[in-house]
Amino acid sequence: MMITMINLSTKELLDLGSSLIRMVLDPDSYPWLAIPLIGGLVRDLIDHPPLGYRPLTKDILVGEGCLISSRAELVGPAVIGPGTEIRPGAFIRENVLIGSHCVIGNSTELKNSILFDLAQAPHFNYVGDSIMGRGSHIGAGVILSNLKSDKSEVRIRGLGGLDIATGLIKLGAILGDGVEIGCNSVCYPGSILGRGSVAYPLTAIRGVVSSQTLLKADGAMVPKRRENRHD
Repeated sequence: MMITMINLSTKELLDLGSSLIRMVLDPDSYPWLAIPLIGGLVRDLIDHPPLGYRPLTKDILVGEGCLISSRAELVGPAVIGPGTEIRPGAFIRENVLIGSHCVIGNSTELKNSILFDLAQAPHFNYVGDSIMGRGSHIGAGVILSNLKSDKSEVRIRGLGGLDIATGLIKLGAILGDGVEIGCNSVCYPGSILGRGSVAYPLTAIRGVVSSQTLLKADGAMVPKRRENRHD
């Protein structure tokens, strides 16, 4: 089977059922266009808390049933959804919107990012200027890098000569719903992983990975077998 290029619109990558998140995501536009809007949405939610949310501090809004370790550092502004677990050693920086029943773990740092419901960044992760789709999971040591070494504009590159200017100097990764990334992998700035795709451990991830695709550590991409699908 051949790997085909995916549609990069928001509605093809992400479940927009969460009312808090869809406010900055246009279903028919590119999802990375929401990255500069996260801060404004987070601040508006803090100033006007939705039903079921309460202020934890002046810059942190939490939903019902959150489990937040006293040894986590929450700077904010940030909104943390119901039932989400923030474990010891987690570092929540500015402009973070976390959905419900997520896991943020030891030595994981979040900055200017959106995590959809059930997303997990549980061990030694950096998530900067990124979006993690519903049920996505990144293994221990996975880095979603958001800044090129020469600090030039991040572009989205992929199959068929795809080359899209984002207008952003800082842009991490967009992980579609159900994406799995193996331990100690790195997403280069502007990486896009389609729904249900899987990256092997120790993989350098660049450009676009189509939905329902296995990305191997040597860069080879193959369609997932039906029995391997997790979504």
